[in-house]
Amino acid sequence: MANLRIRRATVEDLAVLRGIWDSMRLPADELEKTVKEFQVTEDAAGNVVGAIGIRCVDQYALLYGEGFSDFSHADASRELFLERLQTLAANHGVFRVWTAEKSPFWTRWGFQQANAELLSRLPEQWKSLDAQWLTLQLKDEDAVAEAMKTKFSGFMEPEKQQTERVRDQAKTLRVIITIIGFVIFFVCVGIVIHMLKHRNPFEN
Repeated sequence: MANLRIRRATVEDLAVLRGIWDSMRLPADELEKTVKEFQVTEDAAGNVVGAIGIRCVDQYALLYGEGFSDFSHADASRELFLERLQTLAANHGVFRVWTAEKSPFWTRWGFQQANAELLSRLPEQWKSLDAQWLTLQLKDEDAVAEAMKTKFSGFMEPEKQQTERVRDQAKTLRVIITIIGFVIFFVCVGIVIHMLKHRNPFEN
């Protein structure tokens, strides 16, 4: 592992990556479109020896397209991929990672076979893929959702109270304006009646 380094793939890596994908019998034409999602490992001579795609969607990440030109570096590369995955997951707020990769390495590092309950959490865009899914929970989705709900409720309660206060103030203001309107009306009526009563009958 000390002799390897990891970096993000670039379009300049496509020739090497296509060779890896073809040797792994992966759909090179499709994977080429997502080359910017790939991480690659290089040996001390700068040769690309491994690659894997890491796609983050909402609170989920997908590991896909794993391949190697030199399998003697496979597990060392996977350790670097796992470290990079953890960094990307933290940056993107990922709760859970999914993969269809079959290497025992992933199960040794905590991935588990997805049962029916876990599969219900699989993002819709990946459900069309015919795969035996492994998954790794990074954060408790239910606990995070409940915490967000509690935080949102705590935020909404003061807002609700503020809204009620504004509504009460508006209601009070309407009552005051209505009373003032009636007072002005009766004052005007009184003035008119007073003027009519005290009008000089000899005025034309």
